[in-house]
Amino acid sequence: MLGICFLSLSLQSAAEFPNFTSLVQEIKPSVVNIRATREPNKAFKKPGHGGQDVPDMLKRFLREPLKRSPRPSAGSGFIIDEEGYILTNNHVVDGADEIVVALSDRRERIAEVVGHDPLSDLALLKINESKLPSVNLGSSADLKAGSWVVAIGSPFGFEHSVTAGIISATGRSLPEGNGRYVPFIQTDVAINPGNSGGPLIDLNGNVVGINSQIFTRSGGFMGLSFAIPIDVAMEVVEQLKENGTVVRGWLGVGIQKVDMDLAKSFGLDRPSGALVTEVFPGEAAEKGGVMVGDIIFSFNGKKVDLSDDLPQLVGRVKPNTTSELVVVRDGRTKTLLVKLGALEEQDIASRSGTPLTKGNRLGLVVENIEPGSPQDELGLEGVLVTKVFSGAAQRKGVLVGDVIRAANNRRITNSVQFEKLISDLPANEKINMLVVRENRSRYIAIDVP
Repeated sequence: MLGICFLSLSLQSAAEFPNFTSLVQEIKPSVVNIRATREPNKAFKKPGHGGQDVPDMLKRFLREPLKRSPRPSAGSGFIIDEEGYILTNNHVVDGADEIVVALSDRRERIAEVVGHDPLSDLALLKINESKLPSVNLGSSADLKAGSWVVAIGSPFGFEHSVTAGIISATGRSLPEGNGRYVPFIQTDVAINPGNSGGPLIDLNGNVVGINSQIFTRSGGFMGLSFAIPIDVAMEVVEQLKENGTVVRGWLGVGIQKVDMDLAKSFGLDRPSGALVTEVFPGEAAEKGGVMVGDIIFSFNGKKVDLSDDLPQLVGRVKPNTTSELVVVRDGRTKTLLVKLGALEEQDIASRSGTPLTKGNRLGLVVENIEPGSPQDELGLEGVLVTKVFSGAAQRKGVLVGDVIRAANNRRITNSVQFEKLISDLPANEKINMLVVRENRSRYIAIDVP
């Protein structure tokens, strides 16, 4: 009797478990393998070398150590148009001297880059073929946590490998690189080097995302994978086809998240919105009447629940578009109309196109330690990190508030000396920095771009 019960449960489970066979057979012909060859001076260095000095960092696929001879790296992609347009990750093909696309029938074609967008980590390729099998494009707008999804790609060169799992969450913001401008789909689908750029597919056989990143301490899959939503990707594709590049809206504010203590101090019953900490002079927000201390609750009718929601919403709107912001100021709700500026690639640009600031070549802005400051009272010497932009230092975990005491084995005494030292460094070298954080010193090794 017990055996019959177990058999019944087993049959019931098998009946409820989805069968991916038909959708995989349908999609496979549209999935391609991509080999990108780079000259030695263009090869990537793998961030977080060894995976132990910077735990919990997001490690992109295919960041190969510097080599002395050309070496191809591998990734995936998929055909979005029968005339030979292929979508993949930018980091798969960035800096490549030659891109070879291997089709499912083992034919190989040289691909040209139509356009690429580092901020979304997407690249649009074109091969000289027609009547190719293309994928069915779905929508990522209504994806729900718990839904089944399938990935197809070439992990470690094993072409057309299939893995499956569920959506763990949607709208995820990540702290590195493009993370604040892409509302990632988080899944538990097994993704490894070589899967980058491959499709994420729902049970109806529609592509809903592009597999892009993993979160790992070991350098391999640990159950946390991230995909770019297909809705975001196709907005990028449209601009790449038309202009070869992508433009995004730029509000011109510094923001932070609202925690429970801040919520109470501003008279809110729960944490919500994006708290404005800076309004950049001459930018869209200042012209539209946004003020420091405003809490932005919605943008163009879409709720801003977390501060990370705002850059994603603003970035998807074209420059010079008038947008509506709902803010709370002094306990009252206020509606503002703001004409957006432009965020050009990875630089925060002013209306004239001149970068406001992006820090030095490491992505840092530093200041001298002022007399009477907390750092001075602790007897610290060096420079104080006041801003950290996307770049080499951010990838190694440097934070605002850190004190840099030494760089490249030289003692740091002031910001002018530090900036000159950094600007004079040869490219593609690794330097060390002695950083003080919370009264503890540690060395950080940084790759100079």
